[in-house]
Amino acid sequence: MIRVLVADDEALVRSGLRMILEAAGDIAVVGEASDGDEAVSAVTRLKPHVVLMDVRMPGADGLAAAARILAAPHPPKVIMLTTFDLDEYVHEALRLGAVGFLLKDTPPRDLATAVRTVAAGQAMLSPTVIKRLIGSFVDKAPSRAESARRRLSSLTAREEDVIRALARGLSNAEIGRELSLTEATVKAHVSRVLAKLGLANRVQAAILVHDATLG
Repeated sequence: MIRVLVADDEALVRSGLRMILEAAGDIAVVGEASDGDEAVSAVTRLKPHVVLMDVRMPGADGLAAAARILAAPHPPKVIMLTTFDLDEYVHEALRLGAVGFLLKDTPPRDLATAVRTVAAGQAMLSPTVIKRLIGSFVDKAPSRAESARRRLSSLTAREEDVIRALARGLSNAEIGRELSLTEATVKAHVSRVLAKLGLANRVQAAILVHDATLG
């Protein structure tokens, strides 16, 4: 059973999310929080596998709470809940180590699938939405792009092929088919690339690749 904490300042939203997730059968909402401080406390107390975190809440907002949660040892997976007018905050959350984000109007079936995906250790990389997010709000200063290019230059040609395919939102199986590699080999490449670049997850790798294309 996947244990989920829902953090949102609107009781109606929390209730709706709980209903959708628990209808999935393999997901249990173990707690709710109405602000960032409550979310941090609930994570410590309830040990969820996944946290659905609203960006804008009273007191400590979702971004501040995510930073505290993700800085702790063995943190849960964090997915930010947002609307497009708050994308800049979500972008920062991804840099902190959140594994993705969902729009609040995400279809119920997709919401449950997202929770299962991140609980299994995969990041939420929507090829269209995340590229729009990064393209709109990432700092386009030449120094940032140059820094990203220098970091990527440490990779072998094959590793660069893998990370660029990853940044397009492809799964390990899809990368393997495109590059004629086994899925196990792709997984090994991804792990090696993340370690070499000092990145926490696939989302941060995608951001680095997109940073390198700016300017």
